[in-house]
Amino acid sequence: MKKYVCDVCGWIYDEALGDPDNGIAPGTKFDALPDDFVCPLCSVGKDEFSEVQ
Repeated sequence: MKKYVCDVCGWIYDEALGDPDNGIAPGTKFDALPDDFVCPLCSVGKDEFSEVQ
């Protein structure tokens, strides 16, 4: 499982944890998130996220 960081605010999406507060189940791959997914903190889209190395 990978992690992705919002380049704007630093919020981290962890595939292992998902985002249950926003209806995203644990184990959901970043690529499987809906196209209209936005950062829960700053509302930017998926294109503003980078994979954590």
